[in-house]
Amino acid sequence: MAKRKPPVVEAGGRMVRRIAVKTRVLNHGDDLIAAVREFAGPMLRPGDVLTIAESPVAVTQGRAIPISRIRPGFWARLLWRFVKKVPYGIGLRSPWSMQCAIDEAGAPRIVRAALAGAWGKLRGRSGDFYRVAGPQVAMIDAAHTSGVKEFYDCVILGPRDPDGTAQALSSALGCPVAIVDANDIFGCKVVGASAGVERALVEAAMRDNPAGQGGELTPIVVLREEV
Repeated sequence: MAKRKPPVVEAGGRMVRRIAVKTRVLNHGDDLIAAVREFAGPMLRPGDVLTIAESPVAVTQGRAIPISRIRPGFWARLLWRFVKKVPYGIGLRSPWSMQCAIDEAGAPRIVRAALAGAWGKLRGRSGDFYRVAGPQVAMIDAAHTSGVKEFYDCVILGPRDPDGTAQALSSALGCPVAIVDANDIFGCKVVGASAGVERALVEAAMRDNPAGQGGELTPIVVLREEV
């Protein structure tokens, strides 16, 4: 059983309550604003910040791609083998997710990123691949890693226009909104934010991934400062 995470944490010198919001499985074609309003709207108070995981946002935009629809090309079949094995996930170490990275950023950029990554490793430095490939590539979740069974055989891309999507949600809900990439290994990164979001505060408050890593179906977490 997963360890229960505290409902209140210290973040940036403030005490912040995290309220996980249960939803149904969101799917392509769902109205994201209507769904978030349905599940989280009744509990929002003035001063709250709403966070939502990147994957369900991307799914509603049609960016969960079944591997049966992905046809890895030459560069994908070549480059995925050079991605380092890590204990916490697959990332681009599969021809399907590598092909999606190429589709997102273009083959020339991915080849440049691979060369930069190899050069960086020779110099004892990591992260050069993603610095060159760009944030959309960094957000790709490989197939067979999703905790939601409906998307287990899908590569899930990062959400399209995350800042604009967060702003649209904020305008509809009347509170700041952050789209987050959180996991149990790296903590939390804000990948999209509306006006009024303190990114550092959100990342600190969500660093232990209170939404969960599996099939909890709690992609929304409302942050509320304790006074």
